[in-house]
Amino acid sequence: MVFLGRKEKRVGERDRRLLQSMDAVQQDVNKVAHYDNAAFMRSRDGIAPAAQQEEEEDAQPEDSRTQLDRSPEPQDTDLLFLDAFIGDPLVRSLVQVQERLEHPPVHATPVCSSIVETVQQISRALEPSRNPESRELLLLLRGKQLRTLLETHDAVVAARLANGERELEESQKPENERQKPRPLLRTMPSNDDRPAEAVRIVGLRRKPDEPLGLTIQVDENGNLIIARILGGSTAASQGLLRPGEVILEVNGKQVRNPDELQIAISDAKENLTLKLAPGISADGSKPIKSTESESKCYMRALFDYEPTEDSLLPCREIGLPFQKGDILQIVDQADPNWWQARRIEGNSLGPPGLVPSLELEERRKAFVPPEADFVHKISICGTRISKKKKRKMYQSKSNGEFDGAELLLYEEVARMPPFRRKTLALVGPRGVGRRTLKNRLINSDPEKFGTIVPFTSRPPRVLEENGKSYWFTERDSMETDIREHRYLEHGEHGGHLYGTKLDSVRELIRAGKMCVLDCSPAALKILHNSTEFMPYVIFIAAPGMEQLKSLYDLGRSTGASNRNLTFDRQSSIRYSSRRARTLESLASLYEEDDLKSTVEESAALQRAYEKYIDLVIVNEDFDHTFRQVVAALDALASEDQWVPVNWIY
Repeated sequence: MVFLGRKEKRVGERDRRLLQSMDAVQQDVNKVAHYDNAAFMRSRDGIAPAAQQEEEEDAQPEDSRTQLDRSPEPQDTDLLFLDAFIGDPLVRSLVQVQERLEHPPVHATPVCSSIVETVQQISRALEPSRNPESRELLLLLRGKQLRTLLETHDAVVAARLANGERELEESQKPENERQKPRPLLRTMPSNDDRPAEAVRIVGLRRKPDEPLGLTIQVDENGNLIIARILGGSTAASQGLLRPGEVILEVNGKQVRNPDELQIAISDAKENLTLKLAPGISADGSKPIKSTESESKCYMRALFDYEPTEDSLLPCREIGLPFQKGDILQIVDQADPNWWQARRIEGNSLGPPGLVPSLELEERRKAFVPPEADFVHKISICGTRISKKKKRKMYQSKSNGEFDGAELLLYEEVARMPPFRRKTLALVGPRGVGRRTLKNRLINSDPEKFGTIVPFTSRPPRVLEENGKSYWFTERDSMETDIREHRYLEHGEHGGHLYGTKLDSVRELIRAGKMCVLDCSPAALKILHNSTEFMPYVIFIAAPGMEQLKSLYDLGRSTGASNRNLTFDRQSSIRYSSRRARTLESLASLYEEDDLKSTVEESAALQRAYEKYIDLVIVNEDFDHTFRQVVAALDALASEDQWVPVNWIY
C-alpha cells in the first residue's frame, strides 16, 4: 500500500528519534547482560530497515502508482465469457435456488380472515362522531387504496385457508395415495433436445369478466404460446407476461389446448396464477424473444372499420372498431398485418385492440376478385379472348385524375396546442354559395381575413382595373410560371388562362392574415402537403333540391353567382304566346337537371377528397352556415389540434 500525506512522514521522524534514544541508552547502560543486549540489538535492527523502507516509499509515490497502472486489463474474450456465463439459464436457476434456500419464505398466520368486514364496522361506528381525528380516520378507512389493500389481504387469506384444507386432507390419506411433492424447478415437457429452462409462476389480478388482452397461438409441438400482448391491456399494465412464453397451467390446472385455456381463465374470475415456460425457437437453439416495438405514433383513420365483419382477423373479440376521422394511438407495429392500437376518446385512451395494418388494408382495397376482372372476356362458344390492358402514361397536367385513385388509409398525425391556421379553403360543387360565404367572412373582419386576386391572360375589358378583379399578364408568362409550378391552380376558359399564384398566398400570410380561398378540390393536395400553408378545409355540401334552388336565386340576385341557365325564365314571361310557355317549361326542365347534377357532384367530390377535409357543412341556410364557420375557426384558437406530422417535422 502506498501512503501519501504528512501523517505518514511524521511516523518516520518518530522512529528516528526512537533510534537516537536507544543509542543513548546503549552508551549509558553498559552493565546489562549479554542476552538482553542481543535482544535489544535485534529490535533495533528490525525497526531501522522498516523506517528506511517507509521513507523510500514516501519519496517515490509516483513509481508505485505507475506500477498499479500497468496492471493487465481484462480482454474482450474474458468479458464475453463472463457475460455468457452470467446469462446462462442454468446459472440463473442456481442463483434463484440459492436465494430461495438462504431466504426461505415466511409463513405468517393471518390474524383475521375478513378484515374488510371489520373495517366496515369501524367505519359505521365512526360516522356519528364529530371529532376531527375520527373524521380523518374515517376518510382514510374509506380510501380507494386502503380498500384495495384490504380486499387483497382477504383474498390471500382465503387462498391460504383453501390450500391448508387440501394439505390436511392429503395428510390423512394413505402414504401410497399421497401426491408426490412438486419439484422446486420444472422443465418444459418435450420429446426433443431443447434445453431445460426454469418455469415461472406469475400472479395476475383483473376485474371480473375483463379480458387479459393477449392472443395465443399453438406451435407444431402443441404448446400454447403467447403470440402478442395488447398495449394498455391488463396483461401489459402489470408487465409480468412476455410474448413467446408457453402457458402450462392456470390456477394449478394444466391446459393443453386453447379451449381449455379459455375455460380456465373464465373460471378464475379475479385472481389468476399462470405457470409459464420460455418458448423455444423452431430449431430448438434458443428461447423466443419478444419483438414488441416500443415506438408509439398516432394515426388518423381515413376509412371505417368493423372487426365483426372482418374474416381475416384472427380473433374478432379483440378487434378495435373505428370510424373515419378517429385518432388511433398505434402501440405496436411489429406484426406486418395487424397493429395494436387504442382509440383517442377526448383526453383519455380507449381499450386496446387490433386494427389492420397499412400494408394489409392496401392489399385488401387493391384486390380485384376474379369475378370482377374484366380484362379477359369469354366468347359465346367458350373460347377465351384476351384483351390487352390499356396503359396510360402519367402527365403532370392530368395529376388530378391519378390522385383520385390514390389510396390514403392512415395519416400520421401529432397533437399540437391551439394555433391559427394560415389558410382557409372553402371547397364544394359549383353553385352552393362558396363565393358569397367567402366575401361575407372577409367583410366581417378585414383585419383577420383576406383573399387574393387571380391572374389571367385575357385582355382587360372596359373599366377594368389591373389588380382589382384580375391581374392581367401575358399568356407566355403564365405558361412559363405554370411549367415551373408557381400556380396553386390554373385552367383555361374562352381561350384564356386563369390561375391562382402561390406567391400571392404567401404575401397575404406574411401580412398576418388568414388567406380565404374558394379553390378547386384538386388544389387541396398541394395545400395539405406543404408546411407553409397549413390549411383548414371546409367542404360546403349541396343541400336538398328546394334549398339549392333558393341559393341559385339568391346568387343571381346578388351577382355572386356566375352560373347561367340555358333559358331565362324572366324574359320568357314577357311573351304570352305558346312559344313563350314552351320556353319557360324547358327552362324549368333544364334547371331541375342542373340541380340534380350539382347534388351528384357534391357527393362525388366529398367521397374523392374527404381525406383532406376537416369539416363538412351542408349549406341549408346562409346565416347558420356562416355562424358554423366562425365557430369552427374560433375553436382552433382554444382547442388542441391533430395535424399531419409533416407540418411539424
